[in-house]
Amino acid sequence: MAIRLKQEGIEDFVVLERAQQLGGTWRDNTYPGCACDVPSNLYSFSFAPNPDWSQTFSPQPEIWAYLQRVSREHGIDSHIRYGHEVIAARWDAEAKLWRIETSGGDLTADMLVAGAGPLSDPKLPEIDGIDSFEGTLFHSARWEHGHVLDGERVAVIGTGASSIQLVPKIQPRVGKLHVFQRTPPWVVPHRNRPTTRWERLLFRTVPAVQRLVRGAVYCARELFVLPLMHPHKGSLPERMASKHLREQVEDPALRARLTPNYRIGCKRILISDEYYPALVQPNVEVVTDSIAQITPRGIVTADGVERELDTIIFGTGFHVTDIPFSKWIYGGDGRSLAESWSGSAQAYLGSVVAGFPNLFLLVGPNTGLGHNSIVFMIESQLHYLMECLQFMHSHDLDIVEVREPVQRRYNEQLQRRLQGTVWNSGGCASWYLDEHGRNTTIWPGSTWPFRRRLQRFEAADYALTPRG
Repeated sequence: MAIRLKQEGIEDFVVLERAQQLGGTWRDNTYPGCACDVPSNLYSFSFAPNPDWSQTFSPQPEIWAYLQRVSREHGIDSHIRYGHEVIAARWDAEAKLWRIETSGGDLTADMLVAGAGPLSDPKLPEIDGIDSFEGTLFHSARWEHGHVLDGERVAVIGTGASSIQLVPKIQPRVGKLHVFQRTPPWVVPHRNRPTTRWERLLFRTVPAVQRLVRGAVYCARELFVLPLMHPHKGSLPERMASKHLREQVEDPALRARLTPNYRIGCKRILISDEYYPALVQPNVEVVTDSIAQITPRGIVTADGVERELDTIIFGTGFHVTDIPFSKWIYGGDGRSLAESWSGSAQAYLGSVVAGFPNLFLLVGPNTGLGHNSIVFMIESQLHYLMECLQFMHSHDLDIVEVREPVQRRYNEQLQRRLQGTVWNSGGCASWYLDEHGRNTTIWPGSTWPFRRRLQRFEAADYALTPRG
């Protein structure tokens, strides 16, 4: 967003960052094995290709370094105010601006863009006795690098995207590893490989080749949405994952516990060639009994068994559907976004919300993906935001606010499209669904219609207030 503003000659803006460095999820998640599950050439900005990715799927340190380099090259650092956590943002209808309170001081703004990211606030499960544990306890997104796991008795709670990356890395080091699994994930083979010196040289000297590869990867990922929109037992992705499990886990009892009973894609599809081989090692136990409580010495499961532990690692994800920043953004009627949404977030085009003038959301409700790169969605939103700003400037407008009927019709249509998809009817309970069982996370279908819809700012969808 900051880069797009500068490209349009707009310099009067600040980026408020609660941390002391930029990088978001790629700054915070430093657990062993952390990497992206979207191909490198697609998980990057279209305007800033990187010919020097070391692998076809980038590891965390390279992505973080990439973001820092892009920021430097585009002169963004001077606009970032580090250590400025937003406490509240309130729309002042009389002054027609946002009043923003931060930990580093207050400021006002004509426009407010919320780019907090949906995977930014770690979520710990509500387990009795969680505060009583006398060993070491931390979330995967807050990895304690000073703590040595060698020879320890370790529990990993959760079997999502972070856990399947870190489990194979810590398994050879620990004395005993207990993996607590509530629901088994679908895991497909990983196509990652090192990039060759010749590839990197070709991308550097002929950038059009890398753009062509990016386009091909994008199209291939788009085809993957078809079995997710029309799920059925024994689909090609499901057969691939089942074959992967059979080949890597010989023990039929363990294989049965690792076999999902829902359609692939209902939860996030995971990729790994190392996860299953780690689970079959003699120092690993896969625990499928539910956790009853955490004690000072370890974890007690529903069958009454207590496993004594030195360290507990939570791979339990993030606050996604409850959207933490919604609690401190207040609209024209004095209500917060959270109060307006009543536990079920919705926006127009995942970008603007009725009752909240001059507010834009990046990766807002129903912009998440189960098959492609979120960077594509973000860049689509950025184009729309810039179209809006240009329209406001050319028509001398102070305020734009999406009309409530427009937002309502859009979300009714969106929810109808989600019915019958794997995300809504795949037979699982996922973090895609909010507390009311409504899917407020996923964009239903191909990403191209989303981009096409955000190509032009339609003034008729908005209430417009002229300047002065």
